[in-house]
Amino acid sequence: MSWITLRREGVVLQIHASPRAARTEIQGLHGDALKIRLKAPPVDGKANEALLRFLSDRLGVPLRQLTLLSGDTGRQKRIAVLNLSEAQVRQALDVT
Repeated sequence: MSWITLRREGVVLQIHASPRAARTEIQGLHGDALKIRLKAPPVDGKANEALLRFLSDRLGVPLRQLTLLSGDTGRQKRIAVLNLSEAQVRQALDVT
């Protein structure tokens, strides 16, 4: 299994979030997930919001193209990205 799955309408990303980091950044692969360190704390949805904003910026898409499918309160998250191909996401996030 890969950290990115192709769907008809775009892709789904498997993310391992690590809140309360020194800075927000992609750390690399963590098993079958992409590990992203988040500066935001996991309080009141701030880490989820920071994750979606970070991905929106890195992918160059509006926030409305991203949806948190699962993992609202956990570290393991699934995020749908509409209208982007697997190759576009890999290139934008610089992960192969």
